[in-house]
Amino acid sequence: MPQSRPASLLAIYPHITNRDRLLLQLLDDHQVLTTDQIHRMLFHARRTCQIRLGELYGLGLLDRFRFARDGGGSHPWHWTLGHHGHRFQAAAHHRPEPTLRTSRQTAHRLSANPHLTHLLTANEFFVRLTAHARQHPETRLDRWWSESLTTQQFRTITADGHGLWSNTDTTVGFFLEADTGTEPLRSRVVTKLDRYARLTRRGGPRYPVLFWLGSEHREEHLHQLLRGEHDDVPVATATHTRQPAETVWLPAGATGRVRLIELPSDHGQPVADNPNYHDDGDFAC
Repeated sequence: MPQSRPASLLAIYPHITNRDRLLLQLLDDHQVLTTDQIHRMLFHARRTCQIRLGELYGLGLLDRFRFARDGGGSHPWHWTLGHHGHRFQAAAHHRPEPTLRTSRQTAHRLSANPHLTHLLTANEFFVRLTAHARQHPETRLDRWWSESLTTQQFRTITADGHGLWSNTDTTVGFFLEADTGTEPLRSRVVTKLDRYARLTRRGGPRYPVLFWLGSEHREEHLHQLLRGEHDDVPVATATHTRQPAETVWLPAGATGRVRLIELPSDHGQPVADNPNYHDDGDFAC
């Protein structure tokens, strides 16, 4: 059973650490993370992570849900903002105070979202980059934008995320297309790459489009579709089994794989469609 939850948000403040603030911001930006994902990004010991998440749940800062596994047992806990977490983030970003009903509806809709697996897959990509940077101080994930923020800023594209990845003094921008194997590649790829081409023609960034695929078969099929098509948009592929910071990316038309930091990247205008945007959505490791 959770601990009693104080009605006053101010009464919780002495219990909130800097790491807790970072976690609340991550969940505000990216909606849901599993215990394992949070552990790899923010904690050294898994047990410490589990205990802290339980404490934040008891304070009403986090909420959680999980599903039964076929054949018995349960899937891992999925964590999202609790009511006090929504209240804290609303205060931090000058948004209207959410009601308890609104917070509960948000959690319920997220848990029942048919695209939940896709959202977790896209988040996992950035989680792996973050975890890699923790072990390699010369690297940094300088930006992690969600699908909604990426769409808001670039408008004509519908990427699953956008990031800036740095290694020493080199920075590569990218757009992520996370594939769960549920959509036909041909129609999806053609439509999406046309939109990326229009973005670059308007003076926007010419970042590589990263297709993160569920199987080697899907990857091979995609490269067959890309032959001789959309040469104006840099595309590279890798599978979910690989660490995205490593030498795993196969550019379209190439025969060898390269590291993420080695992909071509032209930053163009910082934000193509919204010159008044102030970049406060970055995530730094």
